[in-house]
Amino acid sequence: MDNKQKILYLVRHAKSSWSDDSLSDKERPLNGRGRKSAPKMGKRMREQNHRPDLIISSPANRAYSTACLIAKELDIDVADIVIHKNLYFAGLISMTNMLEQLDDDYRKVMIVGHNPAMTSLLNTLANTSTINMPTCAIAVIGFDIASWSELDSVDGVLLGYDYPKGSGSFSD
Repeated sequence: MDNKQKILYLVRHAKSSWSDDSLSDKERPLNGRGRKSAPKMGKRMREQNHRPDLIISSPANRAYSTACLIAKELDIDVADIVIHKNLYFAGLISMTNMLEQLDDDYRKVMIVGHNPAMTSLLNTLANTSTINMPTCAIAVIGFDIASWSELDSVDGVLLGYDYPKGSGSFSD
């Protein structure tokens, strides 16, 4: 990897709970499986030397909780996680625009959001045909660009992909 490559980690939030009907969609927490899967995926990232310079999360409780659990496994201060409204069901164009505005000092960026937008973003940016990113799936996409503003002008390369029930390796 040279200085002209950017890495994007796409993370679909871990499994959430539907048990409390009084909660809004944004307030829904992770369920037991989600609280186990997120640290597990963070540990896999750490073991395989994947560490973002910046983590951006949807404002939804389940996404932010996922981001925090992964960050803790990567020894990243949860206070450094940025919450961005464009990751909460804002659509592909809004998400891409947000990414194109990133400071170029960040070479490796993780975003934590929701389906179907995360799967669509993966398919668009890496020219893949993934049908569905399972909960807590992580895709690693590389871009031969010097600036995030160039994101829309090149196809990314899917460098890795894993999910809690997956192989345990991002480089299959």
